[in-house]
Amino acid sequence: MLRMNVEYEKGIFIIRLNGSLNRNNSHKLTNYIEPLLKKHKVPYVIINLQDLKEIDETGVDALLRIKCIRKKAHAKLYLCAVPLNILKSLKRLHLKHFLSEEKTKKAIEVNDELRKSFER
Repeated sequence: MLRMNVEYEKGIFIIRLNGSLNRNNSHKLTNYIEPLLKKHKVPYVIINLQDLKEIDETGVDALLRIKCIRKKAHAKLYLCAVPLNILKSLKRLHLKHFLSEEKTKKAIEVNDELRKSFER
């Protein structure tokens, strides 16, 4: 089961994933993000994977599909708080380039700033 917690603040969509991203539910993520990028022209999307328990190849394909959509929409996409087991899956599938340290650090900083602004 996949649950998504979505927040929007100052042109940034933060999507926190909880559960499993697999062939049974990866379409939910793609179907949610695609209109944000194509129709609504959201400039920034942060996908927080902290509570994601597992991901299979279909889930990785969904992330790659989102990455391609993002490129065409001229938006920025960041993955942050990637758990070790998910990171290993991405590396095993030769997708290490999908997670640059610089982008991940920036996404975490933006995520932390937004969280603080919501708490005020």
